[in-house]
Amino acid sequence: MNTENKTIVVSNYYNANIVWISMLLLTALTYLMGKFEFSGTAVMLIILSTAAIKATLIIRDFMGLKGVSLLWRIIMYGWLSIVCLSIAIAYIISL
Repeated sequence: MNTENKTIVVSNYYNANIVWISMLLLTALTYLMGKFEFSGTAVMLIILSTAAIKATLIIRDFMGLKGVSLLWRIIMYGWLSIVCLSIAIAYIISL
């Protein structure tokens, strides 16, 4: 393995750790919001936003879709948008 490949491996490893730690912190945030029994539309939007951010990180970094064609990114992010909007609309209708 030459020096260039080592640099790529280290930067990918570093990126995966940062993403993983970010996801842990977002999960802890949503857990604490539930633990302290926060409620309301603003809290729902915060929790839904953290879920969307985590899903984006999973799609981009862990599923390896960062460098794929535009069509695959549109499909995956479109699916995520539809799911998040559906949850938000269902919540607002239930009020």
